[in-house]
Amino acid sequence: MKKDVIISIKGAQRPEDGDSGTVELVTDGEYSFDNGSARFSYMESELTGLNGTKTSFDIDHGTVTLTRCGTVNSSMVFQVGKKHYFAYETPFGAITMGVDTHSIKNGLGEAGGDLEIRYVIDLENAGISRNVFQINIKEAQRTGVNG
Repeated sequence: MKKDVIISIKGAQRPEDGDSGTVELVTDGEYSFDNGSARFSYMESELTGLNGTKTSFDIDHGTVTLTRCGTVNSSMVFQVGKKHYFAYETPFGAITMGVDTHSIKNGLGEAGGDLEIRYVIDLENAGISRNVFQINIKEAQRTGVNG
């Protein structure tokens, strides 16, 4: 069963050749949890530079799949100990990149919780950046007017 939730995401990047950058986003989204597997999704905003893109995370047995559909299309698989490649499609063209996941801390349950993913993105086996997703999901407070 899907729930309306508030999703807080802190994404940090440390490029191999530059200064660190952090993006923080708090947004409405949908969340479901069933049999140990979780799924949540939200619409990106201008803040992330991906306005018009729907982002979904599927968490199942130690694997996290991030899918983006819209102005940017990609599907990234995070799995500790296994490198995955993905096509990153933009309005300007597509490139193939690699993702090497260092750790996944999954504290998600029926009511939401926390998810942390630490990973490295590379292009043609040359490291581009070290990244961290820190995500918190909590049920949205329902407000209503009785009358």
